Amino acid sequence: MPERCYSDLLMESAELLGVNGSYRKGLQVLERLLELKLSELAVETSVAEHSQDVEAYYAQKAPFPAVEEGPILVAQADGKGVPMVRSETEEQKVRRGKGDKKTRKKEAIAIAVYTIEPYHRTPQEVVNALFKRGESPPTRPVPRHKQVFASMEGKERTIERLATWVRHREGEYIRERVALTDGAIALQKQMLDNLTDFTLILDIIHVTEYLWEAGTALYGETDPHRAEWVEEQMLDILSSRSNRVIRRLEEKAATMSPDSQAAKTLQRIANYFRRNQPYMDYATYLRRGWPIGTGVIEGACRHLVKDRMELSGMRWTVAGAEAMLALRSVNENGDWDDFHEFRRHQCHQRLYATRMSTDWLGQVERLEINQF
Repeated sequence: MPERCYSDLLMESAELLGVNGSYRKGLQVLERLLELKLSELAVETSVAEHSQDVEAYYAQKAPFPAVEEGPILVAQADGKGVPMVRSETEEQKVRRGKGDKKTRKKEAIAIAVYTIEPYHRTPQEVVNALFKRGESPPTRPVPRHKQVFASMEGKERTIERLATWVRHREGEYIRERVALTDGAIALQKQMLDNLTDFTLILDIIHVTEYLWEAGTALYGETDPHRAEWVEEQMLDILSSRSNRVIRRLEEKAATMSPDSQAAKTLQRIANYFRRNQPYMDYATYLRRGWPIGTGVIEGACRHLVKDRMELSGMRWTVAGAEAMLALRSVNENGDWDDFHEFRRHQCHQRLYATRMSTDWLGQVERLEINQF
């Protein structure tokens, strides 16, 4: 039995229900099955304590078998807001001002690392897939041994953790290294600083969204020419001709009133593409069979962060969110049972060391008393 009054089996079951849904509903399930009432505080305390061993668990985890890995090592990162408890010291307002939201969020950074086989495509094949036209593309390779994690510790600390996980996945079988993010400057900087051997790629889906926004500024949402224009620009970008698209956007903006919303939108998007040009050599990426989309980390942000942290009425402290995300990551990676076996072993070792220390101190005290 652990130090606390509840068994490991009971608390691990309560935690598993808690990381997949609200504490309250999980405890209702346990009460129905076992006719046993647990407090939410007991489960929250258990989650907080057990999450402290997550980093040590992944530090000692054995590498995956080389024969099960692919030759391309992929790292991805993205951010997702978590609704936070308002500070108790914050001034309570009778009525919120404009832009003063009821719920404030703090960004959780989600990371993913996996390996994959090459998937060679042409720019036109990608355009056809994006516009859902033509024959279905061949079955794409799936990520191998995908590992995800999310943390409230900020971009720098979380990307450092990603770099550690990446080093753990290195091996002779790795031939190429790819990192993907959206266009967030701070996130790109951390990826470049920590993953120096990786080629950074701008997520193509974000590029597509910017092109649709530009098309709307030019033609409106209902004009059929908008889709044709977006397709033309997308083909140029996927063919590593982003300079042409930037020039078109700037030329169009120059023909409009500088104060018009359309001109500002086109210039902003042109600036975004210009800043990200070093990460938009898509023709080369496709020729090498590299992934160009952040679907893996987008899914992680949704499943790992949003689906639990943004349940109705949820508000989190930083410590509570960090503990929950750590254990959700363990569960998402399929490591739940293995992690808790490691955690129990660590707990027993700490308990043994404490008892040995206590016994030794007691012996010293008795020896001193006898000498006196």
